[in-house]
Amino acid sequence: MGEAMRRTLTATAFVLAVALLTGCGGGEEKPAEAGKGGSPAAQEPAKPEASGGDAVEEGDSHEVTIKVEGTGKSKVMYTLADSDFAEVDLPWTKTATIAPRGAEREVGRLVLVTPGTMTAADGMLVAAGCSITVDGKTVVEHEGGKTGKPCSYKLK
Repeated sequence: MGEAMRRTLTATAFVLAVALLTGCGGGEEKPAEAGKGGSPAAQEPAKPEASGGDAVEEGDSHEVTIKVEGTGKSKVMYTLADSDFAEVDLPWTKTATIAPRGAEREVGRLVLVTPGTMTAADGMLVAAGCSITVDGKTVVEHEGGKTGKPCSYKLK
């Protein structure tokens, strides 16, 4: 590629970047009440929408608890109402109220807990056990040990 072509492409990329940044922000936002006297639709609170403009419907709410069994410390990765990866003291529990929305009502919303290792009584590293409970009923449970597995469940 010639030097002139490289300069042209670089200049074009720069101009596009500036145009995008200028168009995507930088302007001063006005408070919602600044447009008094506007249309009634402009004054209604925003509703969650799907890509087709239809309101996103929520399913029934469920109380979901994820638990990691064992003693000592372990790293835990989980997806509940939020997702995180943290080192925790065992036993460890986290509870959230979740209502599947939109397509999640049909295909399910993934709840996942992946425990790391813990030190067993004999000093060996073993996988910690895990479980998922939905509305007080245990739906998934894996014992710890040499072949630890993550616990996952599709909430509908």
